[in-house]
Amino acid sequence: MSKLEKLLEGVGVEWKTLGGISEIYGGLKGKSKADFTDGNAKYVSYKNIFYNIEVDFDILDAVKVTSDENQYEVKYGDVLFTGSSEIAIEAGMSSAVTNKSDVKVFLNSFSFGLRFNSDIHVLPEFSKYLFRSHFMRKEIAKTANGVTRFNVSKKSFKKLQIPIPPLKIQKEIVRILDTFTELTTELTTELTARKKQYSYYREQLLTFEDSEFEILGNLAENLDSKRKPIASGLRESGDIPYYGASGIVDYVKDYIFDGDFLLISEDGANLTARKTPIAFSISGKNWVNNHAHVLKFDTYAERRFVEYYLNSIDLTPYISGAAQPKLNKRNLNSIKIPNPSNEEKQRIVTILDKFDTFTTSISEGLPKEIDLRKKQYEYYREKLLTFPKPE
Repeated sequence: MSKLEKLLEGVGVEWKTLGGISEIYGGLKGKSKADFTDGNAKYVSYKNIFYNIEVDFDILDAVKVTSDENQYEVKYGDVLFTGSSEIAIEAGMSSAVTNKSDVKVFLNSFSFGLRFNSDIHVLPEFSKYLFRSHFMRKEIAKTANGVTRFNVSKKSFKKLQIPIPPLKIQKEIVRILDTFTELTTELTTELTARKKQYSYYREQLLTFEDSEFEILGNLAENLDSKRKPIASGLRESGDIPYYGASGIVDYVKDYIFDGDFLLISEDGANLTARKTPIAFSISGKNWVNNHAHVLKFDTYAERRFVEYYLNSIDLTPYISGAAQPKLNKRNLNSIKIPNPSNEEKQRIVTILDKFDTFTTSISEGLPKEIDLRKKQYEYYREKLLTFPKPE
């Protein structure tokens, strides 16, 4: 017997249409962009709803609202929805109001809210999980229509049916799902702390005197001349990774390199944005196009040491081009790299590898644990919120 079956043993679950048990209201009326600054009230934006399962009043922006305007205030127990999205399944994302505010809070004009009738007992904490469940997300997405942008049809939205279990069942479901959420939050907080610790130690370990530096061109063998770009339409599909400036872009049938190498972005916006590492190690058979430099080192420690160092420093002095940033071979070879003894490189790499695994690996460490907890949470959320629907 499933967890839900045990909870619902001998208990009935009502199914109600949203239009029959709630009021649907819109966002702010007559607001210009200039009104959304330095106001006397707060407002919930599209992003607040889309990215958060429940509304956080502490991060809301201000809005100017005069006392005689006929506006809907956001209240405890409301469920707020985004009105549209470029992707159908993301239209009508929800965020529940599970707390109360000491000041007036309004909803922006790109969203809409749902307020249950006073005789309908739905816990706000239950709503936040229910409307983000896969079942309700798919049902809400069915109400969206459009071509390049999908808008939720409020007429169809009102026809949606939702399950309303007894309050004691709602409380138990909330308790179980809150436990998973809190554990994930704790792990994420710990991961953030570990990343800061990692950054601190990396900076300390990679700080050297000027006399200990050597140019990169003297530390590694450059294999750029062996790279071969292949247009996407001409690639023969296979299981060999095909690398570009920021990682794998495709899989092909043949390879041009086999071994351990350090790839470094040659061009692209990421050279300045640094959203992903510009230096990354690869191993095994592979194909590299002309958007990534290919360097070969004598030892693992030397390769990883250079990788860590390049990802920790500002490379702007070596990058040319504004619209199309580029790190050409000449500038790459001229980058000054610390060059301590091989024993010291090995010591530093061993320490940083442990931090890197613990903070970034999806197969080990905290990221893996967080991913497992999220999957566990989603599994139980769907199990606990998939109620038997009457014929």
